[in-house]
Amino acid sequence: MHIYKILRPAEWAELDEQGETAGAPIDVADGFIHFSTAEQTPETAARHFAGEEGLVIAAFDAEAMGEALKWEVSRGGALFPHLYGPLRRSDVIWHGPLPLVDGVHVLPRNM
Repeated sequence: MHIYKILRPAEWAELDEQGETAGAPIDVADGFIHFSTAEQTPETAARHFAGEEGLVIAAFDAEAMGEALKWEVSRGGALFPHLYGPLRRSDVIWHGPLPLVDGVHVLPRNM
């Protein structure tokens, strides 16, 4: 199963250049990396990245993340994937732009 992380340009640059990151400020504050499933990603984009341009979406293999990945109750009582450890560039399966069109983020077709 793939899970997804939306990153701002500076966050993606850090991950791409340094090979790992502790995540966005919210990830650092919460003590884990926030991910979404394919079904959760549109709402995550709308709630937490409204109006932001230049975003990158990256896909990860949930099973490959091992025991550091926990499924925990979050928004609306749904289970969300949370990674208790650094986000690693080597774990990215694919990534691409998350364009903003008419105020809505357009998700890649391969999700």
